[in-house]
Amino acid sequence: MLQNFPTDKNTFPPGKTNQQPLLKVLFITYYWPPSGGAGVQRCLKFVKHLPEFNVEPTVVTVSEHEGAYPLFDNSLLAEVPENVRVFRTATSEPFEYYKKLTGKKEIPYGGFANEKKTGLVQKLFKFLRGNLFIPDARVGWNKHALKKCAELLETEKFDAVITSSPPHSTQLIGLELQKKYGLRWIADLRDPWTDIYYYKDLNHTFLAKKLDEKYEREVIQKADALLVTSADTKRLFLNKPVNIDSDKIMVLPNGFDEADFQFPSEPPNDRFCLTYTGTITDTYNIVAFLQAFAENARRYPEIKFSLRFVGKVSAEVQKQVEDANLVHLVEYVPFVPHVESIQYLMRSTALLMAIPDVENNFCILPGKLFEYLASNKQIICIGPVGSDADRIIDECGAGRVFHYSAYDLMLDHLDTLSRNWKVNYNLDLPNINYQHYSRKALTGKLADLIRTK
Repeated sequence: MLQNFPTDKNTFPPGKTNQQPLLKVLFITYYWPPSGGAGVQRCLKFVKHLPEFNVEPTVVTVSEHEGAYPLFDNSLLAEVPENVRVFRTATSEPFEYYKKLTGKKEIPYGGFANEKKTGLVQKLFKFLRGNLFIPDARVGWNKHALKKCAELLETEKFDAVITSSPPHSTQLIGLELQKKYGLRWIADLRDPWTDIYYYKDLNHTFLAKKLDEKYEREVIQKADALLVTSADTKRLFLNKPVNIDSDKIMVLPNGFDEADFQFPSEPPNDRFCLTYTGTITDTYNIVAFLQAFAENARRYPEIKFSLRFVGKVSAEVQKQVEDANLVHLVEYVPFVPHVESIQYLMRSTALLMAIPDVENNFCILPGKLFEYLASNKQIICIGPVGSDADRIIDECGAGRVFHYSAYDLMLDHLDTLSRNWKVNYNLDLPNINYQHYSRKALTGKLADLIRTK
């Protein structure tokens, strides 16, 4: 249960949908439909449900024609409420130069999922990106967003401003608006800042790193409230050299939208289909699992096994699949619209999730976890035991988490699932207790925080 997190001081009763005065909030986010991927979901769902709690959001974002989006998902545009105003601005960013210099069609993903093998030009760009653009290469959007906010504030009054990141440069917009207009400011940090697992890959100089740390401290110290997605991320921010009350940081995890789950569960009756959705690279360290999956398939030749990846799969992981002699059992599905990814979940026997095998990974809480929960499928998670993800999966009775090297335990679990599948191909779980992770319930908590003075 959400109230059992080690942050129960910062949970709130469900928001009220009536007898509440109308509040207006300025919601500032770089990622917004038609941007695709996991990052856009949180902001979109908050904005979608806030009006139900008598909070009127106005969105300021980047133009879809100028923003540097790694992924596009036009289907998400249909989820933006018609009565929500969305203001899109120009931006000034270096990514077009990156594509011209490197010859790549894609811009870098978060965590450099598509940049593992880099040439000299890419290495140079990464160095410049880490040292000339602080906190990040999208900081050029800030002046455009601030101009639009100033225009709005000339004629309107807002009760609060919410800035959501990454990119963490967006938080500097909130910092400026609070300083200039005295607005109540809620900083939503979906990921750690200087503790993010790929931070070292940016090759900061000493001065650049110190400046970035300074910005991070200012945001933590001056924001009226901080939102984070996991209890361990809260711990990371509390360990910074900044004296703040722990009650200032509220753990508000990602969730699932009930409206997304209108499809019936249809596990295949002719094969055991294990599905992974989203981006995966070699940092996720699923080598032992792939070997266990291959061995289990060898032990049960009478069962047709399938391992399906839906989304971005790095060349290194595809090589690991080859090394495990699994090519004939693996299906690769490129990035699909969000609604289709839900359909793939519902047409699975069980679901695979992995957490990067990196420093500070106890705080990594993939947004897909909550959609996995809502599918009522068995979850096999490869990651740190005892982490935030492990606690939630255990709390909901939704599956098991295995350490990256726990080959024997993985094999034993796959063996059990295989034997159960032979008896009944439908391994769906009974109705598990995950409703407190619905996007509406979580937005109710955000609405209550907005009303808190």
